[in-house]
Amino acid sequence: MSGRTDNPLGGTTLRVYRYLYKTGKPLGIHDVQRGLGLSSASVAEYHLKKLLRDGLIREDGGGYVVDRVMFENMVRLGRWVLPFQSAYAAFFVTTLVMMVTILRPAELTSSYVFAVAVNLAALGFSLYETWKAARLVYRD
Repeated sequence: MSGRTDNPLGGTTLRVYRYLYKTGKPLGIHDVQRGLGLSSASVAEYHLKKLLRDGLIREDGGGYVVDRVMFENMVRLGRWVLPFQSAYAAFFVTTLVMMVTILRPAELTSSYVFAVAVNLAALGFSLYETWKAARLVYRD
């Protein structure tokens, strides 16, 4: 067994892949070098060739683009790449705002307090999951 995992990315190769993924347009070797502050074009080329060999990127329009997405559950909105979990966080923020403004009872009841507490817990959990997923793309 070769010991190779499903995710061949690590170190600078992962940084190059994330940079291509976040940019979302064809980038040349020098673009990658400058964008990541790599010491030379040959370092950028080495990592791009490694990604090409693994089938994660392809040449397109004079540059390199991501061909196989390693970051699952991500949504691209223009230049932004958001974890899908952010939709859950937005939902719980919306319901919490509605609960404390529009749906607030005249007298606080235990069921209302419980509902707000559950909503806050769900919001906290979804924000944590969003943060974990976003770290895959945005760390560095």
